[in-house]
Amino acid sequence: MQSQPLALQDLAENLAALIRTAQRQAVAGLGLQPVHLQALQYLARANRYSNTPQSLADYLGMTKGTVSQSVLLLARKRLVSRYADEKDARVVRLALTEQGRDLLRQITPATPWREVLQGVSPARLSSALRVLREVVAGLERLAGRKGYGWCQGCRHCMHIAPRTYVCGLTREKLSSREVRMICRLYEPPEEKAPPA
Repeated sequence: MQSQPLALQDLAENLAALIRTAQRQAVAGLGLQPVHLQALQYLARANRYSNTPQSLADYLGMTKGTVSQSVLLLARKRLVSRYADEKDARVVRLALTEQGRDLLRQITPATPWREVLQGVSPARLSSALRVLREVVAGLERLAGRKGYGWCQGCRHCMHIAPRTYVCGLTREKLSSREVRMICRLYEPPEEKAPPA
């Protein structure tokens, strides 16, 4: 009988294979590869601290050169735009174009996930999410990779008033939309010590 950690790894690999197959099918005939779809999906969720080619390369675990070629292709297809940062013109920022957002809406419906998970209790989903987050964080730590996470769950995200947030690290105001995006500056909340 297989140990639980190995069984979990097998399930994760099976899930990853299913996702890659769905991505290949989604972009078939569009002149795109699954990595292009992953880049578009990342940029749709990346906040202003995370929408650079280097952040995209780090997130995908690829070289900056490989990602640059993908960005060039996506820009030629008018799915992504590149622009200079407002504060530092040397920094290139990436954004989905309207055409890129439309393409994502057409080819990445969340319906299968919702359909499959419809009968799963919220408590079981929360438990599964907790375990998967721990596994991902542990694997990132072992690989020496900095994890990306949702801004709102970051130790630096300060909710100072209704719909008013500030990044404690940069001291910049964040919009309600931005705190629901992923960030390369993410750090998990500090764990509270158990009561003595």
